[in-house]
Amino acid sequence: MVPLRLPTGPLRIVCLGAHPDDVEIGCGGALLTLAESRELTTTTVVATGTQDRAEEAVAAAKQFLPEADASVRALGLRDGYLPAQWGAVKEALEDMASSRPADLVFAPRVDDAHQDHRVVAEIATTVWRDSLVLHYEIPKWDGDFGRVTSYVRISPENAQRKVALLHECFPSQAGRNWWDDETFLGLMRLRGLECRHRYAEGFVISKSELAV
Repeated sequence: MVPLRLPTGPLRIVCLGAHPDDVEIGCGGALLTLAESRELTTTTVVATGTQDRAEEAVAAAKQFLPEADASVRALGLRDGYLPAQWGAVKEALEDMASSRPADLVFAPRVDDAHQDHRVVAEIATTVWRDSLVLHYEIPKWDGDFGRVTSYVRISPENAQRKVALLHECFPSQAGRNWWDDETFLGLMRLRGLECRHRYAEGFVISKSELAV
């Protein structure tokens, strides 16, 4: 497996989530891993959620990236209805891209079963056309997991750290029947198996350029 290399030096990252915990579930391990060796400037955009949930997202950014220049923008749109609010999402992300160029963008998968995730994913690649976009996956009852094209290896320490921070930063989700250590560690373990490592997160790259 040939690694895809990121630019050297500081990285500008944009993280897109339809809901306040999407980013941390989908790529929290990758963020922890990048923060160990790189200087990061990160902007997280959360499309939906109440004020309380937005505060959880702000707290999560501080915990996952304590040394980074990290900011969070919550749009406060209606959860579950992003297809009907497509224009508002598009405008917000266009505004963000004009002020926040990115080397790397994390976004949901375009084939995600949740309609809110799909809207954010589809708009992401039309807005950040000159950035590497990694589409992350989120476990859910729909059973929509597919094949991934790329992996970020996660150390056992960062895998455990990711799960601990999910519980710490998003107490509002604790009662959900899928919100537990086995779900999060199990998915990272399976993706790790696929890339010959203990733990990993899987991503889909729909378009990239090979520099030769």
